[in-house]
Amino acid sequence: MGSGWSSEEERQPLLGPALGPAPAAAWRSREAAAAALPAAAPGPGRVYGRRWLVLLLFSLLGFAQGLVWNTWGPIQNSARQAYGFSSWDIALLVLWGPIGFLPCFAFMWLLDKRGLRITVLLTSFLMVLGTGLRCIPIADLMLKRRLIHGGQLLNGLAGPTVMNAAPFLSTTWFSADERATATAIASMLSYLGGACAFLVGPLVVPAPNGTSPLFASENSRAHIKDRIETVLYAEFGVVCLLFSATLAYFPPRPPLPPSVAAASQRLSYRRSFCRLLSNLRFLMIALAYAIPLGVFAGWSGVLDLILTPVHVSQVDAGWIGFWSIVGGCVVGIAMARFADFIRGMLKLILLLLFSGATISSTWFTLTCLNSITHLPLTTVTLYASCILLGVFLNSSIPIFFELFVETVYPVPEGITCGVVTFLSNMFMGVLLFFLTFYHTELSWFNWCLPGSCLLSLLLILCFRESYDRLYLDVVVSV
Repeated sequence: MGSGWSSEEERQPLLGPALGPAPAAAWRSREAAAAALPAAAPGPGRVYGRRWLVLLLFSLLGFAQGLVWNTWGPIQNSARQAYGFSSWDIALLVLWGPIGFLPCFAFMWLLDKRGLRITVLLTSFLMVLGTGLRCIPIADLMLKRRLIHGGQLLNGLAGPTVMNAAPFLSTTWFSADERATATAIASMLSYLGGACAFLVGPLVVPAPNGTSPLFASENSRAHIKDRIETVLYAEFGVVCLLFSATLAYFPPRPPLPPSVAAASQRLSYRRSFCRLLSNLRFLMIALAYAIPLGVFAGWSGVLDLILTPVHVSQVDAGWIGFWSIVGGCVVGIAMARFADFIRGMLKLILLLLFSGATISSTWFTLTCLNSITHLPLTTVTLYASCILLGVFLNSSIPIFFELFVETVYPVPEGITCGVVTFLSNMFMGVLLFFLTFYHTELSWFNWCLPGSCLLSLLLILCFRESYDRLYLDVVVSV
């Protein structure tokens, strides 16, 4: 099962119409959903130890994808000197991430129809091609830059799976009291990979000495280029290793489902989109996620460029970006574990997180305008405001994912999260596009952060939460 493709029988619902809730009428009320399952039917609820291995492989794949995506942002000054990148090139290298989400709906269809294994294998293969393309030794700098752009695009095409499939994986393999934790681990590792790029890049690749690329010595340029290629080869090796492990063992699903929700029938691909687009509550919470997270992702991708006017070095910018995302990953997993223990509190958790994000982003923006606000502009204040902002925003991602699935269940998890991450990446792409034309003045970008956080806070406050999937697991399985 580990190395074979999923069969037609494996892709059928684990509970048929006679055992599971009816796909249409039974979902009109929670009582109907509970009544649709006969009391004599044995309730599914077995979990397997191998679920942690599946989670580890998927999480490491997301880690590698995030690491490759954010390769160039933290070392953009060095890349300019080594390869002659322009400001447009640097922004485009980050922009390939959201551009890779354009075929997002094709990956959602593949996940819904073919299952997790085939989708993950295709994703990891795209990453192998992308990282390998960047390593081709070419002396022509123009051709080399094109190969690097092509590699970043292929890695961006892997984004829809590693960022959307976490709730699908957690529902398929984990019980109801572990789902939020598994979702947090699988989704946060991608962001942790992007954070490690802030650490690996500036530490391995030396910063230029301030000399213009036209007048820099050939030895200095060659040394920086060699160090960058060392990073590229290392990332290629890691991705190849993960692809081999996934090919050897990544089962599509466990022999028995871990919960009633995992075994129940879901809506079709077409009906799922109709349900999502007609659900005003989902659209409200989707915007609350997509706008601030899209703005923050674009802001993080060019953090080095943003902090340059306030005389922050490339290494310091790397450390700020690293700790802001690491803090968010740690707190996000802790919050998800808390949500597993105390259920039905997702909205309250999001309100607390976005209150903190609004305050932190406002603090950072006003600090950068110290000539007007007279707030102290020090390394401590920059570290504190950026790290707190990353903690509050990044830790909200798994909580959002769980709330999305609960709100629109029985829409498949991959389709639900695919729509919201597509919207988030579109917001990030629009911001980065404008950044390429207004890269000399970034104060407007800083103001987008508190504005988007405040808007999201208001949307969450007006949102009416529901927990249909949780109700099914708790009531029907009893």
